[in-house]
Amino acid sequence: MPWLILVVAGLFEVLWAALMKMSQGFTLFWPSAGTVAAMTVSVVLLGVAMKSLPLGTAYAVWTGIGAVGSVLVGIFFMGEPHDWPRLLFLFLILTGLVGLKLVTK
Repeated sequence: MPWLILVVAGLFEVLWAALMKMSQGFTLFWPSAGTVAAMTVSVVLLGVAMKSLPLGTAYAVWTGIGAVGSVLVGIFFMGEPHDWPRLLFLFLILTGLVGLKLVTK
């Protein structure tokens, strides 16, 4: 269950990053409010997951999900570049996340 909570926390991190971009520097109210709400949910869920998971693993997976998810949102919904070096480095991040999951008891 802590892993599922951690994944959901990571997805909320992706959400707040996308909403932050949409807020145009916190100049638009609703995307700004959504950013703060999603940040709060993300950090609270991370804290819940950390009750059972090691700090380093939980934080690395949380930020990794946020990083990979944010890049994918940027590529698919915001017209950001998707050249092979970016995709290669995304794959490397994913490999690291899977590796951390495999070695964490």
